[in-house]
Amino acid sequence: METRQIKQQATFKASPHTVYELLMDSKKHSVLAGDQAKISRSVGGKFTVGDYIEGVNLELTPDEKIVQTWRYSDWPKGHYSRATFALKKVEGGTRLTFTQSGVPEEFYEDIKQGWVDYYWTPIKEILEK
Repeated sequence: METRQIKQQATFKASPHTVYELLMDSKKHSVLAGDQAKISRSVGGKFTVGDYIEGVNLELTPDEKIVQTWRYSDWPKGHYSRATFALKKVEGGTRLTFTQSGVPEEFYEDIKQGWVDYYWTPIKEILEK
C-alpha cells in the first residue's frame, strides 16, 4: 500500500497549554469534534473520536508534544498512521506543527483537508471568540 505524509502548520491566539488541553481533554475535544471523544492522558492509552477515529498515545509532553498512532475507520484493517502535534509558544500565541505519516494514498486528500476543516479552523473559532 502506498502512503503519504501530511505536514501542516497553524497558529492560534492561545497558550500552548490551552491548545494542548483542547486536544487532550475528552470534554473539550468532544466540543471541538462535535462528537464524543474519549482520550486517555497516559502513554499507551487509547483515544477515540466518535466511532470513526481511533489510536494510541505514543508520547505525551504536556503543552509541547503529542504523538499518536491514528486511523480512520474506513482505512485498511489494522493500518495506523503516526500523528505528531508539536506546540511552540510564539509571539501572540502558539504555533502548532502537525505531521502525519503513513496516510494511505487513496485517503490522502480527504485527510489532509479534514485536518483544516475539522481541527485547525474550529480550534481558531473556539479559541479566538
